[in-house]
Amino acid sequence: MMVAAVAIVFGMSSCGSDDNDDPEVALAAQVSGSYTGQEILTVDGEPDEGSATFVFSKSSDTSVDMTIPQYGMGMMTLPALPVKNIPLTKSGSTITGKLASYAGSVTNADGAEKAYTISDVTVIFNDKTVVVTFTMKYGNMPFVFAGQFTGTRSLSKPLE
Repeated sequence: MMVAAVAIVFGMSSCGSDDNDDPEVALAAQVSGSYTGQEILTVDGEPDEGSATFVFSKSSDTSVDMTIPQYGMGMMTLPALPVKNIPLTKSGSTITGKLASYAGSVTNADGAEKAYTISDVTVIFNDKTVVVTFTMKYGNMPFVFAGQFTGTRSLSKPLE
């Protein structure tokens, strides 16, 4: 009976092809990098389209920091705005990030400290592409920017 029990125990344990020796790469590491593409910022119903580069860096294994690039010219320039700790989830080959709101402050070209809020952030990564949507309130401006970005990873090596 003892020999039969040992044979059953060892017979049911596997030792080979179904073992996973390669741990899965963290979600944030899979999507970290620079993405270049088209950004549309809509202000007061008026869209403004141009090329942009968004940067995603690993914040933790399951979250990323995103940098929205500088926008505008001259006195109307908004500095690059960081958005930190966007949590990621995975479904199939798609990695999604959602963040209700992020508040921060940056120093503008004149040296003044300006508060900003980025809300309704959605980031969808699929293969080497990303789609980002968000709303942004900067300083004391009386209007909200609505942003949409679609880009392709421009670095072959992810940033960490």
